[in-house]
Amino acid sequence: MRMQSRIVAFNIIYINLFEENRSAEAFDFLCSQENLRQKDIDFSNQILDAYFENKNSIHDIVESAVVGYEIKRIYKIDLALIYLATAEFLYLKTPKAVVINEVLEVAKKYSTEKSNSFINGVLAKIN
Repeated sequence: MRMQSRIVAFNIIYINLFEENRSAEAFDFLCSQENLRQKDIDFSNQILDAYFENKNSIHDIVESAVVGYEIKRIYKIDLALIYLATAEFLYLKTPKAVVINEVLEVAKKYSTEKSNSFINGVLAKIN
């Protein structure tokens, strides 16, 4: 169920790229759609807390890892996945390889064919 927790967090981060808020209503709706148990809701909240508490730092870290691109021109789905992964492995201390593998699985479902290699390349540069 960690995958579903990440999908909920990804969706909230994605929404936040367009609207500067953390919608409790959207979070509750997504959790119910994914049929998350309380421990999975808690995990999703941990990811989101890490992201929102460190949003500016995460943005700067990602921006320095993106070579040859302006961050504002990155496909928003890919950017949300990169932000999610960065928040999780830097601040929740989930093993980086685990997070990257999970995020790339989500990218296969929600993003383009080329997104996996782009996301993987950016995340590989972040320590």
